[in-house]
Amino acid sequence: MDKPLNSTAGFFRIGLVSDTHGQLDPKAYAALAECDHIIHAGDIGGPDIIRSLESLAPVTAVLGNNDYDEYGAAVGRFAHPVIGGVRLLVAHYPQDVRIGFSGGPGIAPVDPIPRVCVHGHTHVPEIIAGADARPADYVICPGAAFRPRGGFPRCIGYLFVEGGRVLGVRIESLDGDVVFETGGRN
Repeated sequence: MDKPLNSTAGFFRIGLVSDTHGQLDPKAYAALAECDHIIHAGDIGGPDIIRSLESLAPVTAVLGNNDYDEYGAAVGRFAHPVIGGVRLLVAHYPQDVRIGFSGGPGIAPVDPIPRVCVHGHTHVPEIIAGADARPADYVICPGAAFRPRGGFPRCIGYLFVEGGRVLGVRIESLDGDVVFETGGRN
């Protein structure tokens, strides 16, 4: 039986991917195979990418600047999933996940504050934590699964959640080398 996404029971491995641009590298597909949920932070490049990822796990995706309305109502500019009891905000642009006193582009002032914000667009992996991420706990860009920038390899990320808490975040190359990591991992 599938775990309910909003349940705080159990351990969740959430795959993070962005900027596939219509090219889902077999190594990215394999790296995401053990995930309980996959988040695609935009520049998907076609519905076939979403269908391929859905063969692995449920997918939450947002539109990037190179995506169009071909995905239907399920894929919009923002997503607000709650997975394993952890509230997320997902958008393609980094400025869309920044939250101020009056909310932000992806969150109204009365909305609950997400613990984790995920974006794409830059093609550069990063994990921001602590005071620089506030009021969220983390701001994450998994890098790019296609056409990386900044001297980084093609990357994907993982968010490890259990009991409504973030245990850790890891970004790794498609060859499995750890690029950035914080907290615990499984």
